[in-house]
Amino acid sequence: MRRFLLLAHRVPVDGGFTLNDLAGGGGRMDEIARAVSTAFTLSNDLRRDTEVTILFRASPPPRARRIVLRGARLRYLNPDERSTAALLKNALVRSIRLDVEVESSPGLVVGPSEPLAELSRYAAAADALWLRESGPPLEKVPELGTGFAAIVSDADDPLPEEVAALEASGARAVSVGPRSLRASQCIDLLHAHFDRNELPGRPP
Repeated sequence: MRRFLLLAHRVPVDGGFTLNDLAGGGGRMDEIARAVSTAFTLSNDLRRDTEVTILFRASPPPRARRIVLRGARLRYLNPDERSTAALLKNALVRSIRLDVEVESSPGLVVGPSEPLAELSRYAAAADALWLRESGPPLEKVPELGTGFAAIVSDADDPLPEEVAALEASGARAVSVGPRSLRASQCIDLLHAHFDRNELPGRPP
């Protein structure tokens, strides 16, 4: 299983934004949608062995939301970021007044969240990878296996309390390149690295 945790710091958790302004009023929902699409889509197919969790922080915190997308059941996900953003927006709108999880569409579950606690639990997994610019190069990190739980932030760096939780959890920091990259690009590179290891006969 390949798992990704996306930290979304500025997206309005009530879905109160327009699809025509994903980068501004949407709090960089454009990058979140692009990352989700990148995590799942192949040429004419979806990665069914992949799961994506998005932690939407909120101010004030009690209304924070979590969306989990599971490739094995996922439907209605298209490659373009606008339709992906619409899928996520609809989930946020449907759940904002609920205190329980709901499946807003096949393979997409949304509900309330305690982001810092969930981040700590996720990062404590044995296969957790923290994608961090200052980490050692991915290619030089031994014993990674075939599955992972990768933690990626949106266009904003992790908050100080998130960094503290990640450092305390023991998550393995890795870097996918020497430059500052988008979350979606980091996901693409991570998939490509593990694809190459799993399918050694395929060209790079």
